[in-house]
Amino acid sequence: MSSSRPTQRSSSSSRTRQSSRARILAQTTLDAELNAEYEESGDTFDYSNLVEAQRTTAPEQQGRSEKVIAYLHHIQRAKLIQPFGCLLALDEKSFNVIAFSENAPEMLTTVSHAVPSVDDPPKLRIGTNVRSLFTDTGAISLQKALGFADVSLLNPILVQCKTSGKPFYTIVHRATGCLVVDFEPVKPTEFPATAAGALQSYKLAAKAISKIQSPPGGSMEVLCNTVVKEVFDLTGYDRVMAYKFHEDDHGEVFAEITKPGLEPYLGLHYPATDIPQAARFLFMKNKVRMICDCRARSIKIIEDEALHLDISLCGSTLRAPHSCHLQYMENMNSIASLVMAVVVNENEEEDEVEADQPAQQQKRKKLWGLIVCHHESPRYVPFPLRYACEFLAQVFAVHVNKEFELERQVREKSILRMQTMLSDMLLRESSPLSIVSGTPNIMDLVKCDGAALLYGDKIWRLSNAPTESQIRDVAFWLSDVHRDSTGLSTDSLHDAGYPGASALGNMICGMAVAKINSKDILFWFRSHTAAEIRWGGAKHDPSDKDDNRRMHPRLSFKAFLEVVKLKSLPWTDYEMDAIHSLQLILRGTLNDAIRPTRATSLDNQIGDLKVDDGLAELQAVTSEMVRLMETATVPILAVDGNGLVNGWNQKVAELTGLRVDGAVGRHILTLVEKSSVPVVQRMLYLALQGKEEKEVRFEVKTHGFKRDDGPVILVVNACASRDLHDHVVGVCFVAQDMTVHKLVMDTFTRVEGDYKAIIHNPSPLIPPIFGADEFGWCSEWNAAMTKLTGWQRDEVINKMLLGEVFDSSNASCLVKNKDAFVSLCILINSALAGDETEKAPFGFFDRSGKYIECLLSVNRKVNADSVITGAFCFIQVPSHELRHALHVQQASEQTALMKLKAYSYMRHAIINPLSGMLYSRKALKNTGLNEEQMREVHVADSCHHQLNKILSDLDQDNITHKSSCLDLEMAEFVLQDVFVAAVSQVLITCQGKGIRVSCNLPERYLKQTVYGDGIRLQQIISDFLFVSVKFSPVGGSVDISCSLTKNSIGENLHLIDLELRIKHQGVGIPADVLSQMYEEDNKEQSDEGLSLAVARNLLRLMNGDVCHIGEAGMATFVLTVELAAAPAQ
Repeated sequence: MSSSRPTQRSSSSSRTRQSSRARILAQTTLDAELNAEYEESGDTFDYSNLVEAQRTTAPEQQGRSEKVIAYLHHIQRAKLIQPFGCLLALDEKSFNVIAFSENAPEMLTTVSHAVPSVDDPPKLRIGTNVRSLFTDTGAISLQKALGFADVSLLNPILVQCKTSGKPFYTIVHRATGCLVVDFEPVKPTEFPATAAGALQSYKLAAKAISKIQSPPGGSMEVLCNTVVKEVFDLTGYDRVMAYKFHEDDHGEVFAEITKPGLEPYLGLHYPATDIPQAARFLFMKNKVRMICDCRARSIKIIEDEALHLDISLCGSTLRAPHSCHLQYMENMNSIASLVMAVVVNENEEEDEVEADQPAQQQKRKKLWGLIVCHHESPRYVPFPLRYACEFLAQVFAVHVNKEFELERQVREKSILRMQTMLSDMLLRESSPLSIVSGTPNIMDLVKCDGAALLYGDKIWRLSNAPTESQIRDVAFWLSDVHRDSTGLSTDSLHDAGYPGASALGNMICGMAVAKINSKDILFWFRSHTAAEIRWGGAKHDPSDKDDNRRMHPRLSFKAFLEVVKLKSLPWTDYEMDAIHSLQLILRGTLNDAIRPTRATSLDNQIGDLKVDDGLAELQAVTSEMVRLMETATVPILAVDGNGLVNGWNQKVAELTGLRVDGAVGRHILTLVEKSSVPVVQRMLYLALQGKEEKEVRFEVKTHGFKRDDGPVILVVNACASRDLHDHVVGVCFVAQDMTVHKLVMDTFTRVEGDYKAIIHNPSPLIPPIFGADEFGWCSEWNAAMTKLTGWQRDEVINKMLLGEVFDSSNASCLVKNKDAFVSLCILINSALAGDETEKAPFGFFDRSGKYIECLLSVNRKVNADSVITGAFCFIQVPSHELRHALHVQQASEQTALMKLKAYSYMRHAIINPLSGMLYSRKALKNTGLNEEQMREVHVADSCHHQLNKILSDLDQDNITHKSSCLDLEMAEFVLQDVFVAAVSQVLITCQGKGIRVSCNLPERYLKQTVYGDGIRLQQIISDFLFVSVKFSPVGGSVDISCSLTKNSIGENLHLIDLELRIKHQGVGIPADVLSQMYEEDNKEQSDEGLSLAVARNLLRLMNGDVCHIGEAGMATFVLTVELAAAPAQ
């Protein structure tokens, strides 16, 4: 598969969707061809050779289309079921039978002597009304389920046959023009599930779900190992695997657990044809698939002759497997299987939707993979347990989505960091050679096996790259075939049509290209995929044959090797976006170096940021926050950096009985209940670090006339208060009074008899409340809930809470997506199972389509015997004032984010004028400058390199901390060059203040060539000089002196201890600035304190440090640093 990038580049996800559709269409055609060959070939079927042959040949399209249609019809509408149950198809209006399986009359109407006389036993035939086959209770339940819009909502339904008294699980789904009903016998040893849907099944999977949710994020392998272990314990199969689909649709056993003695399949890869596209489509519709016995004879379906179309069995749990798959299972010695689909969101960035869009507009879904269970003997799993497995797979899919998001963030940060490093290297040299010959280089940007640069008719090769003549041939092919494109990516040069692909062999299969201009090109190369595969069991034997119709995993593995021997791993969208970004930077850098007149000044770039406008906006936000705090009807309090109260609005005073003048100046911890001290302490500590916690509950003491009322219960959001330098100087707590809410909850959970009166109390203090009985039917919906949602009580009562009232589609209150619905299911089912639940964020669309964001508390409801009889759900919706305050907070955060983006822009925009300055200095060096003039140019070069280094430090999360990743680049330099460049940076300021700078440095030291990071040392000295000059009086002086001690380490190396003293007149550096130099996590750091802290951090990287000495009228910085030098010749 290849794609070229036109000048106007299409979006990444659009490319992905188009290639995915084409791949699925081609794969479905290949599936149909293989199926036809299997059915027609008898004992001569050779799977491995056919996969290769079908890939390389192109028969007539008409013949293929006919085979595809016949194949899909056979897969979806085959008239066969498995014998562990029976099937009826019903007319939607009359509920009369229009089709039935051959075993249905025997299973459903056989008269049993254990049942009292049945006067007129029902007969099962075409036209029989299904209600006549079962006892009244079962018939009523079945009729109720058949009347639902979503008929599968109540699965499984328990019915009892009139004639035999045997119980059956009834599983209903809707097919085109009819209802399909599966009947599975309830085993005598099995306690029948009587509750609807997931509520009973959840209890079976509760432990497994808890285990899946417990591992920390960041490892897909840990997550997959956890889910296969839990499914293994839950179902009892001999082997459980997590089977992951790759980008090209081939599969891999990603995690596995087996009973002792079984051969492992972990790490095996299989071609896409092993799981046909039609089967994948069915997994998206029917997410759990069980085969009880691959050797059992399938049962035929008898249909009404008047039917125009065969009945689709896509959604049936009994649908018989294809004969080819049965043979495959038997060859693996897998007699029974259970497969669960793992359906996740497609990774399409521009398809991301806003939180307030309805569920129907949410992300597309795709099949990530399967959880596959194998057993060496026949095995039946009851439907409630299969339903539990389906729910478990949904929870697993939610966590897979989270892992995808985490991986994406880590990947983007890594690529951004590498792009920045490569950009800085380009900035220094203004030549693409720097990112090919240096470290890091272009191979570190994306995963590849080799790379090359064609520049100025010369070629530079890295690692596993083609020869120079081959690269020139590829470049000629690109200019001839892809002349109008700016780049190309392909996982197979052979498939892309490159004539010389066979000469490159397996070691060069995939290629990505970025054209700098029509003649200069960057290349990335990948070898064939087979080199990437790990074999999980015994080694592959190339002499293995298919042995007529045998299809063993060994041979599937061989087929995969044959298919991909000329293919590499595909190039992902994010990799191509990274290559394209580097391409743009290269073009801009080289164009600016050629045309320096386009360079704009650094001052103009910074001026364009309009910093003053930003500060004015921040001041306006601050003023609005103060006004809100004073007038709000929700409790708001504020503290300074020491935790002392400096804000206490009227609402807090009203609730606690403590006046404003009595609260201001007291520490916040003295005003909260003892049990809440650790909570508030942690919340305050994190907020002062800039980490704002949300929805934290704590209790505040009451005073005066309120003392006897007990503590006030608040749910609080912390908002960090920042100064103009973005330093946290205090914390504002925006709260909501939950005291009445807590009393209501206590009443519900402790006083069963009062709940009716409280639910129907019209008081505005009663929060929105809804509830469910132990079977999942909506049993409560108070007036506040009606007001919040727009749905009346009688419109939701006695409907399924999960599925009819709340769902991601076709429900009264739509939640955002399937992940949100699964999270709601976990909350409610946990309460019904007796587990404690915590308050969780929740959101849904009301009747008018407005999105409601809130917090949901779920509590179990128990009777006098402590038996759980249902669940009560309390919704906490932020008040108007709180929402307004949060809106202002978000506006402040957005302003800060805009500033951050502006600084990010500034950083990259600086590259252009610096490139122009670099070009100008290079040009000056060739104009016959004298020695003094050349020294000035060298000073400018040194300052330029220092600025590059500072720009690269912007990637650091915390440059003041000793554990930060500030790096040292070791090289030889002359001390004089460092001192001259550092002093030059303060001379203009010194001239403005009339300060004299003197350097008392011995000549022998200045000429000393040493080994270390000269640019970092230059940065350190300039920072300490800047602070010294700033705090020197007008007309003062700054003196620089140094001493140097050499210690021999062996015969060829000296260790140099350099001591540098910077002395200036005046009272010295203010104590608070000096203290900031030694404090890594000071939240009130000034610009000077930050500068000193970074400089000290760099000194410590050089095995040095700094101290400050104050004397009468003088102050001195004493810097120590460790360098190296070769012995004098």
